[in-house]
Amino acid sequence: MNIVPETKMIKKEKFWLQLKNQRELQILILMGMAWLLIFNFLPILGVSMAFNTYKAGSGFKGFFTGTWVGLKYFIQFFKQIDAWQMIRNTIYLSVLKLVFGLPVPILFALMINELKNAFFKKFVQTVSYLPHFISWVVVGGLVIIFFSADGGMVNNVLMQLRLIAKPIPITYSPDYFWGLAVMTEIWKETGWWTIIYLAALTGINPELYEAASIDGASRLQKVRYISLPGIKGAMVVVFILSIGSLLSGGLSGSNFDQAYIMGNSFNSEHSQILQTYIMKMGLAQGQYSFATAIGILLSIVSLMLVLASNYIAKKISGESLF
Repeated sequence: MNIVPETKMIKKEKFWLQLKNQRELQILILMGMAWLLIFNFLPILGVSMAFNTYKAGSGFKGFFTGTWVGLKYFIQFFKQIDAWQMIRNTIYLSVLKLVFGLPVPILFALMINELKNAFFKKFVQTVSYLPHFISWVVVGGLVIIFFSADGGMVNNVLMQLRLIAKPIPITYSPDYFWGLAVMTEIWKETGWWTIIYLAALTGINPELYEAASIDGASRLQKVRYISLPGIKGAMVVVFILSIGSLLSGGLSGSNFDQAYIMGNSFNSEHSQILQTYIMKMGLAQGQYSFATAIGILLSIVSLMLVLASNYIAKKISGESLF
């Protein structure tokens, strides 16, 4: 009686036959796994650079052949004169973008959801998320064109309206950088993140709105008691992901792009952040170990923020990622 071996053989043949029939899909999966391995897991070996004297040109061997220095580069960073200023700039910019940028897509999605004309609704939605595909380099150029003190459109209009006596150096003054960064972030990314909330709104049972209308509920009451609870799960997910990537600029991760493109020597008091400093020390000056140490600090803080935001969201709303 060889029933068990024959059964195993049949299952094995079915497995290889199924694998053969799905070879195109399996190749795609293998390509995705290879990409994940090369760009997400292998770079983890580079973490060792923060704890040894890695030298440029030493290649892969340099991760393990350098002299072990422990926490030297971490201590060296906090001894920098402008270290706390860069930490402050990074935190302030990120928090401001979270506070002002997170609610806007929710409100915008609720407003679009209330539109009755289907064509106009699709038109507004399409136009609103097109800025997401514009490069920050282009956005930076537009900012200079509109807000420059030398012939900028905004300054020209304000002077013609006699609201100001002379041009305001918006792009060069540190006092305006955070506001400019938050404003451009909202303009560029609101439409894109609105898609998530609109998708959640379409999943709400229309009969709930019909029942509310029969009971005499107003539009605001429908939004408060049906729409907002219906997208609570999406709001929690976006909130947790935003907190996790807070120090890099939220879900759009644009802190570096904005600080590098719109920052200059005149507004560096507010525009110089940890990410731009990492690039300066790592790529420009070749201090890879020092730059890696700062990057690890950012990663540790981001992980702590994810865990904390997930715990808070679970306690408050009962919704969480894990």
